[in-house]
Amino acid sequence: MYLSESQIKDYERDGAIVIKGVFKDWISSLRTGFDKVLSEPSEHGRENVAKGDTGRFFEDYCNWQRIEDFKRWIVESPAAEIAAEATQSKQVQVFHEHILLKEPGTAKATPWHQDMPYYCVSGEQTASYWIPLDPVTKENTLQLVLGSHRWPKLVRPTRWSTNEPWYSNDADYMDMPVIDARQNILIPELELGDCVLFNFKTVHGAPGNSLTSRRRAFSTRFMGDDVRYVNRGGPTSPPFKGLVQSDGDKMPLNWFPEVYRGDV
Repeated sequence: MYLSESQIKDYERDGAIVIKGVFKDWISSLRTGFDKVLSEPSEHGRENVAKGDTGRFFEDYCNWQRIEDFKRWIVESPAAEIAAEATQSKQVQVFHEHILLKEPGTAKATPWHQDMPYYCVSGEQTASYWIPLDPVTKENTLQLVLGSHRWPKLVRPTRWSTNEPWYSNDADYMDMPVIDARQNILIPELELGDCVLFNFKTVHGAPGNSLTSRRRAFSTRFMGDDVRYVNRGGPTSPPFKGLVQSDGDKMPLNWFPEVYRGDV
């Protein structure tokens, strides 16, 4: 077991936990993979800073099958097993990985959001990693609203660069409430090798990067036992073009391989 019973209970209650030191031996190879994507972005690569604004906020995803450093982390690190423990799942599939870069002097923040509304999946047994690849402080690290994975509705998704609605028909979503001191906000203190693990429904965001050093973060999303396909009524993010499923279907293994099976 990598997680204590209290960590598992905290994950269920809060929708997020901090895990210390578990990936310290993986930082170098994840940085190598990160730089490979920066030098050769995929079709999903996206700049989030408008022309005329300072800094750079770049993201890309769905590269793990072509970036061996990412594939090794997904298959060989304890990440999938930890996800199984946190979600109390017997079987875990990889969904996708995601890199995020904020260069020094980037004012653009990562807006408060949930991941789930952007995805073509539903379910409670989900786990997303956020792993800093550079030293971070409270001025530029991830922030999470604890307990938000239990809100009654999903929050309306928007496009980060323009704040426009993601879907043409988004009436089933709730507006993002004001996030302030009345919310139970986690601003984790992270060292290299630490990570945050959180539910796909947990609201999170991050400030810009006012520091003099870059902020690279690596994320990977895993799906547990109850995760199923859902049609959101429009292209999701990632879009997974060519995926043909019906609502309630298990996510296909040829697209989303099983990376852990145990007796949890």
